Formats: sequence, C-alpha cells, structure tokens
Amino acid sequence: MALVWSFLAPSRPQLHWPSASRRQCVTEELSDTIHQAFHIATQGRPGPVLIDIPKDVQFATGSYTEKPKAKVSHYQPKVKGDIETITALVEAMEQAERPIFYTGGGVINSGTHASQLLRELVAETGFPITSTLMGLGAYPASGDNWLGMLGMHGLYEANLAMHGCDLMINVGARFDDRITGRIADFSPNSRKAHIDIDPSSINKVIHADFPIIGDVGHVLEDLLRVWKSRGRKSNAVAVKKWWDQIEEWRAVKCLRYTNSETTIKPQYALERLEALTKDHDRYICTEVGQHQMWAAQYLGFEDPNRWMTSGGLGTMGYGVPASVGVQIAHPDALVINVAGEASWLMNMQEMGTAVQYHAPVKQFILNNERLGMVRQWQELLHGERYSHSWSEALPDFVKLAEAFGCKGIMVSDPNDLDDAIMEMLNYDGPVIFDCLVEKHENCFPMIPSGKAHNEMLLGEAETQGVIGAEGGVLV
Repeated sequence: MALVWSFLAPSRPQLHWPSASRRQCVTEELSDTIHQAFHIATQGRPGPVLIDIPKDVQFATGSYTEKPKAKVSHYQPKVKGDIETITALVEAMEQAERPIFYTGGGVINSGTHASQLLRELVAETGFPITSTLMGLGAYPASGDNWLGMLGMHGLYEANLAMHGCDLMINVGARFDDRITGRIADFSPNSRKAHIDIDPSSINKVIHADFPIIGDVGHVLEDLLRVWKSRGRKSNAVAVKKWWDQIEEWRAVKCLRYTNSETTIKPQYALERLEALTKDHDRYICTEVGQHQMWAAQYLGFEDPNRWMTSGGLGTMGYGVPASVGVQIAHPDALVINVAGEASWLMNMQEMGTAVQYHAPVKQFILNNERLGMVRQWQELLHGERYSHSWSEALPDFVKLAEAFGCKGIMVSDPNDLDDAIMEMLNYDGPVIFDCLVEKHENCFPMIPSGKAHNEMLLGEAETQGVIGAEGGVLV
C-alpha cells in the first residue's frame, strides 16, 4: 500500500483523477476502474488519469465489468448553461459597441458541432473573432471576421481589439498569462463573459460578468436560439465603427518582415510551406519554441483538429511522436511536423517508428542552430548575454535520415526552397527536411512580459530594456 501511494502522490497535481487499484478490489473493481478512468479523461475538461496497477494485480484473475455497467454517475460535468445568464449575455451583445469573441481549445474539445455553431454565431452577429493557440481552426482563417491569434505572439489587430473592446465573449479559453499580459490592465473597459465546462476556471484569473458553466456546444446552441428569438438585434452603427478601427490596426501589417535574397528567413519558409500545402488534406504538428509561434502566425487553419501543438506546458519533443500518431490515424493525409532542431532531437528516435510503419510523415525543421525562444529571451532580458542557447555540434540531418532509412533534404538558399519543399511533398515516405534559417531572427509581434496588450513590440523593434525586473520574474 505504501508503494502505491508514494507513486501516486507526486503525480496528483498533474492529474484529472488519481486512482489506485488495490489487490482486494481486483476481482470486481479493476475493469470498472478502467472504464471510469476513460470516462473521466474524456468528459468535461479533458485531462490525464493515472491508474496504478501493481504487478500482483496484473497477474491476478478476476471478473470483467462491461462498460455500460461501470460506475460513472459520480462524475457527470454540467453541460447546459444557465439560461438566465445566457439571456443576459445576449442582451449585452445587442447593446455592445465594441464586441469580440475570444475563443480557445474548449471549442475544439467540445466537438466539430461546436465549431459549426461558433461559425454560425459569428456570421449572425458580425462580431470580430480571435483565438488562442489551442483554438486555431475552430473558426476558419479565411473567414471575414477572423483577426488571427491573440496573446504574447498574437497579431496586433487581435490584441488591440481585446484591449479596446467593451464586451469580451470568452468561449472555451482560460485567461492564461500568455493571453492576459499585465492583469491589472487587461481589457480594462470591457464586460466579460466566460463560457467554460470547468467551474474552477471561472473567476480564477479574471472576473466574469457573465459566468456560464457548461459545454461550449450546448451553450452556443442556447445562445443562438435566444439571439434569434429576440430578433437578431445588434448595435450595427457602433459595430461598423468598431470594424473601421480594426481595419486601421490591420493596415499596420504586423507580420511584415525584412526578407533576404541569401538567407532563408523562418517566416518566409512558413509562407512558402503554406502556399504549397494549403490545398492538401493537411495536418500540422509542432514542437515548442519560436517555430511554433511562427507556424501559428503564418499557417492558416480552416477546420478544427488540424493543428496539434503543446500549449500550457509547452512540451519540447511533442511534435515528432504526435505527428507519427496523426499520420497513422490519417494514412492518406499530408502530415507535417514544424520543428526547431533542438525540440526535434528530443524524440528523434520515433523516426524509427515512422519507418517501421511506413508512415510518410514530413519533419520540417527550421534549423537556426539555436534554442531560438531561449535566445530571444536572453536578448530581451539579459542584454544579449547568451548562455547555452546555441549548438555547434548538431548532427547532419540528411545523414541522420539515411541512418533511419528515410529521406533527408537540406536547403539553405531561398531560391531553392520551393523545389525542396516540392521534393519533400512528392516523396512517398518519411522525410527529414533540414531548412537552414536566419540564426538570430526574433519572433514578433510580442507583448513583453509584464506589459499590457497595447504595449506590443512590432517588426524590427528595439529589444534592449523593454522588459524590466518586474516583468522578468513572470517569464
């Protein structure tokens, strides 16, 4: 018993539902416990569940409880939102002068129906919409109302709209620190609605004027029904002025960068990848770092579940095994893992899995020979005093690919990039694509740590002294 609980104890902060299966409950409770675990992991806000099955339990014999008979009644998250609060939110939407939808991964977790309802709601209201990193694809990037991603490396127009709105409608997002910036100055003149299935997320960081606990799909269904029943009213004149302001912010073209004729800029590499793959049946995975943010900025997602990335924890090494899994699940699709060389190396052994199972997954490595995001923070925070954020001993990725039995491609000249990408796409098998890019390119736009949404760094911004000690401790 001591061994069971000593194993579980350290994991408790990370778990959705820690559970120990003990020997005395093997006969009747083991299969029931496993069914409960899968139910809890997938219902409500998804999260990991740990079942510790000791060795003697693994070799014991017991009876099997069928899934429909499993005891799951103790965990039934609330899915229907409070209709009075939903109606009050609709009233606020009818009066709002500067509204915005702020959406997150909860929309995608709720299912494809939720994404369809969100799109209908945006079309009905004409309100602008932005999204967190984890919510990309819930609303199409080609949609007229799309402002792009918000947050620390979000688009200028999205962040300024969040700062200047008078009604913020949070749909399945959690107000994390990469979104809020300096909390005291986060969207100071807005009323805020928060739709979330997890009660602990409501009022956890930001006070919600319209707190709605429920599944996004169910709440949006009721929200649309109430909106339509009240005559589909909005403050059209004021919303038009709001869009005029947003168009002025869009005109800044915050994703502009200075290109090069001799060196591949990472932004250019992703622009060309987008242009050459957007018409494919495409799934994008990423590792974690600058490349992840550039991918979110420069690649467009038209549908949910086409973007697999590690948010929250930001787990370097996520992309390679994730992309192999996506390729196995969708054998005829184009699956690309956008990576940095440092993150990619953490789980490179899974290329053996790709080769073994004939998974034609493409590894698109933006190789700057740096821990790019670490280096950027050292530039901003530590006066360009770089420490262990570069590598002079990287492998030859082409030879590494050959060692695994797959194809390797290396490109360093912008003029050769398109042909190299097409060679990758046309190869029927796994590819390691080594794209040598500018070593010290910074990822902008950026809200410096400890700053507000309206204090963004753009383009070739000055990087020295922009983050003080107070902001530095928040990194």
